[in-house]
Amino acid sequence: MKVSTLMPFLAIVTLLSFTSCSTENFEDDIEAIELTTAPQAKEIEIEILELINNHRLTNGLSALGNHDTVKAVAFTHTDYMIEVSDVSHDNFYQRKVSLEANAGARVVSENVGYGFSTAHSVVNAWLNSPAHKANLEGDFTDFDVSAEQDENGRWYFTNIFIKR
Repeated sequence: MKVSTLMPFLAIVTLLSFTSCSTENFEDDIEAIELTTAPQAKEIEIEILELINNHRLTNGLSALGNHDTVKAVAFTHTDYMIEVSDVSHDNFYQRKVSLEANAGARVVSENVGYGFSTAHSVVNAWLNSPAHKANLEGDFTDFDVSAEQDENGRWYFTNIFIKR
């Protein structure tokens, strides 16, 4: 294969490798993650959920319900991202399996983010990304978000959507 033909293909593969939203569906034999108790919602988290639901309502979509199990699962991932100092969708399938088993989810998707200091800034970033916006406007029934700060005060976000 010619290099000139291969380069656009590699560029697309690379671009797709760095997305920060996920609807992966691996059929690995992975067990669900162990659930923790959902922490109390922070002001920034409440604002994020309200901004997303306001956007949905403005666009003729139904509002999504908050879900403690979704919040607990989102928290485990945000905590993990802080621990490894990396924004990722690592272990998404485990979160999906946990939500299927513990929240009756049939469809699971997520957005992650890092470094935004306000609810408006992270939601605007998601709305300006077609893949993230698709999750915000998707056919889901419930959602929740976890926002945690690392030791340097930088925010990490995990926003999970489910359809029951």
